[in-house]
Amino acid sequence: MGWIIALIVGGIAGWLASLVMNRDASMGILANIVVGCVGSVVGNAIAGPLLGISGSVQEFSITGLLVAVLGAVVLLGVVNLIKRGRLR
Repeated sequence: MGWIIALIVGGIAGWLASLVMNRDASMGILANIVVGCVGSVVGNAIAGPLLGISGSVQEFSITGLLVAVLGAVVLLGVVNLIKRGRLR
């Protein structure tokens, strides 16, 4: 059951991050799920040591969702830097 929740929360986090980074039109639902789940890992790697917080997408919580969105925004920013050489 945890992986189903992780996919749903990852999809929501990826969608919110794509809205923040103005990439919503260029991403599909599968890309949103992947970005959200990978963003959760990145967010936990950033927020854990720096802020002392962590969240999991396997159990729904607001903290887990916020950490996943933060990580997904960072991930999309890095992808934009690599692909285009600038943030947008």
